[in-house]
Amino acid sequence: MIFLTPYPAYKDTGIEWLGQIPAHWEVRRLKRVAQINPSKSEVSNPMRDGHAVFLPMERVGADGQYDKSEIRPISELWNGFTYFRRGDIIIAKITPCFENGKGAWLENLPTEIGFGSTEFHVIRPHKEITAPYLYRITTLSEFRRLGTDAMTGAAGQQRVPAEFVANFSIPLPPLAEQAAIVRFLDFVDGRIRRYTHAQQRVIDRLTEYKQAVIHQAVTGKIDVRTGAPYPAYKDTGIEWLGQVPSHWEVCRLKSRLVKNESGIWNDRHNTHGTIVLRSTEQTISGGWRIENPARLVLSPEERETYLLQVGDLLVTKSSGSPDHIGKTSLVTEEIASLACAFSNFMQRLRVDKDTHPKLIWYYLNSPVGREQLIFQSTTTTGLGNLNGKMLGNCIIAIPPLAEQAAIVQYLDEQTARLDAAIAAVQRRLALVGEYRARLIADVVTGKLDVRAVAAELPHDTDAPTDTETYGEAYHVGDAVP
Repeated sequence: MIFLTPYPAYKDTGIEWLGQIPAHWEVRRLKRVAQINPSKSEVSNPMRDGHAVFLPMERVGADGQYDKSEIRPISELWNGFTYFRRGDIIIAKITPCFENGKGAWLENLPTEIGFGSTEFHVIRPHKEITAPYLYRITTLSEFRRLGTDAMTGAAGQQRVPAEFVANFSIPLPPLAEQAAIVRFLDFVDGRIRRYTHAQQRVIDRLTEYKQAVIHQAVTGKIDVRTGAPYPAYKDTGIEWLGQVPSHWEVCRLKSRLVKNESGIWNDRHNTHGTIVLRSTEQTISGGWRIENPARLVLSPEERETYLLQVGDLLVTKSSGSPDHIGKTSLVTEEIASLACAFSNFMQRLRVDKDTHPKLIWYYLNSPVGREQLIFQSTTTTGLGNLNGKMLGNCIIAIPPLAEQAAIVQYLDEQTARLDAAIAAVQRRLALVGEYRARLIADVVTGKLDVRAVAAELPHDTDAPTDTETYGEAYHVGDAVP
């Protein structure tokens, strides 16, 4: 068990977010201990003939990790990109990448210098501060919150100005304490990584099991009413579908549709207009996440034509990602109550009276449905695009209506149970993430003293401890006065 306690003496900084710090620490503006956005003019001419790492924004994560595999000639990168050196710290400056914590300490850059997105700020520490400690400061929630408040620019393209970074006041302990703080936090992060990876494996397995349950039910591998296989099967002649119950109908989806149509879009935005749902409002799993929907002015005829009804299915027709193409969402009573329409990047499918819409929703989001949609979208066009004809040509195996209802009820019950289990694990991970952020803030700002503990830690930060859970790995002592 590790016990952390406050320092013996504190002083007030007069800075609201920072509060008190240990009495022997200093407060310095970041520009006094680091260089902000150093100039590439320091690069010698012979070096300009070499190669360097290239880091676009998408190659840098929110966990300090970055993909350093892309090496290009420096001559290709010299103009139009941000310059940095091995050991520098980079942070995203544009929304929402800054708020999401994109940034890294470039300790292991494979080339001496590198170039990246122009949306990075570069911070190069002086001798008074270590790079890993300074990187930890840039990950603080208060640094991100205050930086967000300082953003300038048009909506959707706001950026953190270099002046904010330069003038940000930071706590500065002696170098030996900076090393102790980094050592302790690296140790804790190692434990958190182990716990997080283990919990993510649980989520992955639950998700895989959920997909297997859906697949078995919608393809008739089991009779959900008995829990056993059906008494008789027939061969469909389709390799990926195989055998289905002998009384099921194998047909193309279009034979069960009364509507198969694209949506609407225009530039007449209005805060009092009709909500027009886009693919961004759909989740990969086929649910909804409606936070800031588009509202457009539609004519009465357009509203009548494109108004969604309970039971409608909306399919994403265009995406560069195989995870998103063909994702299908069901219009529930809650969604229909919004009196919304749908965009032209989506296709509405409305089934006939002999077909249960939620069964089709389960089918299209199952492995057998997803594989058809992805295959058609890439085989026909070479890109992630679908159209009504492709959707209509999807092959389905469907039982009588009463049996459809039984399958839907079974899947609703089973997936609700599995979704609850997944949500419980996700909540644990969220709590661990919040706990980690709080611990980092308390340690980096001197609310907790880790000097003695850090001196006793093993060198292998990922080695097992006598406890498996992060919550048991340490105990925080009395609060700072």
